[in-house]
Amino acid sequence: MLSRRWLTGASFVALASVLAATPAWSQAVQLETVVVQGEGGAGNGTGTSAVEGYVADETRTGSKTDTPIEEIPQAVSVLGREEIDDRGAQKVDEALRYTAGVFTQPFGADSDTNWIYIRGFDATQTGTYQDGLQLQSYAFGAYFIDSFLLERIETLKGPASAIYGSSNPGGIVNYVSKRPNGETFKTIEAGIDTNGTGYVGFDAGGSFSEAVDYRLVGRLFGGNGYTDFEEQFRGVISPSITWSPDAATSLTVLANYTHMDLTHSGGTFLPYVGTVVDAPYGKISRDANFTEPDIDDYDRQQASIGYEFAHTFDNNWTFRQNARIGVASIEEAYLYPNGYADLAAGELARVNFSHDTDINSQLIDNQIEGAVKTGELDHTLLGGFEYKRFNIDQIQSSALFGTTTPISAFDPIYGVPQPSGPVSYINQDLTQQQVGFYAQDQIRFGGGWLATLNGRYDHVWTETENRPNFYGLTEDAERDSGEWTGRAGLAYEFENGIVPYASVASFFNPVIGTTGDGALFKPETGEQYEVGVKYKPTSFDGLFTVALFDLTRQNVPTTDPTNIFAQVQTGEIRSRGIELEGKVNLNDNWRLTAAFTTMDLEVTKDTDATIVGNQPFLIPETQASAFVDYTFTQGALTGLSLGGGVRFVGSSYADRANTLKVPDVTLADARIGYTKDNWSADVTVSNLFDEKFVSGCQGELVCSYGEGRKALFKISSTW
Repeated sequence: MLSRRWLTGASFVALASVLAATPAWSQAVQLETVVVQGEGGAGNGTGTSAVEGYVADETRTGSKTDTPIEEIPQAVSVLGREEIDDRGAQKVDEALRYTAGVFTQPFGADSDTNWIYIRGFDATQTGTYQDGLQLQSYAFGAYFIDSFLLERIETLKGPASAIYGSSNPGGIVNYVSKRPNGETFKTIEAGIDTNGTGYVGFDAGGSFSEAVDYRLVGRLFGGNGYTDFEEQFRGVISPSITWSPDAATSLTVLANYTHMDLTHSGGTFLPYVGTVVDAPYGKISRDANFTEPDIDDYDRQQASIGYEFAHTFDNNWTFRQNARIGVASIEEAYLYPNGYADLAAGELARVNFSHDTDINSQLIDNQIEGAVKTGELDHTLLGGFEYKRFNIDQIQSSALFGTTTPISAFDPIYGVPQPSGPVSYINQDLTQQQVGFYAQDQIRFGGGWLATLNGRYDHVWTETENRPNFYGLTEDAERDSGEWTGRAGLAYEFENGIVPYASVASFFNPVIGTTGDGALFKPETGEQYEVGVKYKPTSFDGLFTVALFDLTRQNVPTTDPTNIFAQVQTGEIRSRGIELEGKVNLNDNWRLTAAFTTMDLEVTKDTDATIVGNQPFLIPETQASAFVDYTFTQGALTGLSLGGGVRFVGSSYADRANTLKVPDVTLADARIGYTKDNWSADVTVSNLFDEKFVSGCQGELVCSYGEGRKALFKISSTW
């Protein structure tokens, strides 16, 4: 059974008939012709089409309209398919390792989750989107999107609530799906890495008729991982079809099915002593896995279907409606370390954990877009109504404290019977619904001035039904709240391609959880101030961004001083910093990308006065990277590509008191490829010199090793 709950409660709310009507006030102004671009075709023509090389021209992520990246009044990074492939990335978080302002894989190479932090804040659960619709998650209920299915990975940095409603304060990542492009092609790709993980993928597109295009993408992925006992299987298939009965109308249907079955990796949930610093017996092996292989299991079944509809009326106003239904069922059981049971003897304590989680979501976003001219001002107007519903039915369980057997950190023995199995401590059905109304005005005036104004109102309802668990019954709770958010940006576009800009934006992010008296948390709120310069050269294909930001996150849950087992919302964290990023297609041979980020992350309010002024743990304040790829186009070496990159990840703290530090690390990556006719072969290597390092610590008992050297060989053919 795919999920116990396919759809519960209300389904989609459609406003097409209302929004499609021509606004009455538009009769009083002069309409300007709108050129509506189709979604097909190669090149950088729209915010969803393929990116040529490393430099994208337009994005939809920053405004929900096809807008040149340099005109968005916030920093935006776009990874196209070529750049993803040149890195040999098999997951989204691997692909984002060279993106300014983004920190990924703090818990190592986690095979079932893409861990992403933007400007210091966790975007994993509330900051991921697919085709502009949120992939909301909570606890262990999340959607996993295979990177092979994606045409682009786009990152909007800083608050996005004025466009998307509730979301992570540091920014969002939008996955842009592969979709029909009007071309007929077939691609098959196969690869295997040095850990023993292999895959075969296919990507085929074509046309059934002049009005109907299709695309079918899929992959089978599996094998061993780099740690002991680690195994994984992932199968995905994603069909899509576009119907365009005339030049003014299009309907694209996108579907996905994903199945995952794996044994967890090791190398994480390890103590600071034994990873960052020596234990009495030295360092714990990064290959070690302290689960129980006979108990360990992870199973995911996931499906979604959605559509993107667009119609342009005779008055050149365009109505769009994007919708998606998603379901997932995840069952998981494993043992993981929890500090030392006996440090002198080198014995690790363990937690015996399991959960059974079902999630479902329904989303619909209605938009109407058009252009008007008022005097000397040229407006691109966007108005919309969005509805989101997320439901999670979860049971989380753990063996009683002290009943799980310990294990040696240096000479582990597996298969020891566990005295007792997990018992439930959460048995819950939770639903969150959100309705949002928004408006946007992109204004051109004065020969080069660009102003962007956004406003949005959202109302959120959260209800929890808490069923009996091992420890008794927790009372049900519910809360509803409304929030206004906004963004205002101003830029000037010089003829030489330089675009200085400034913006201010606010955000809100509903927090699921309760205070000590059982009341649901209120949403986190805050604002960001950003100034920067974007440069789109006129002499070559490139894009450069410099951004300075000051971001404050309020209503952060922190420990209740009267009850250490409860939380209150009096915390505040500030993130200030600078990001530099450049992407260049210098010519047919050279492609380059480089990034630098440095932040000042600071706890500015907390119930524990001793940590005010400290840096939050886990997140490095400084990162830098550069990657270059060269392709020979003449002579005997024609078709040969050579590439390499360097990544610097700065030091971070392992504890809130800032007494334990995780050292910085510099990593190298490399690539060699060859293309002839319709065949290509590549070898990519990450962590080329096999550096042994700790990727991050979320407290002194939760440290994780970064992945060792991994070489991937892949071969593909297109015809």
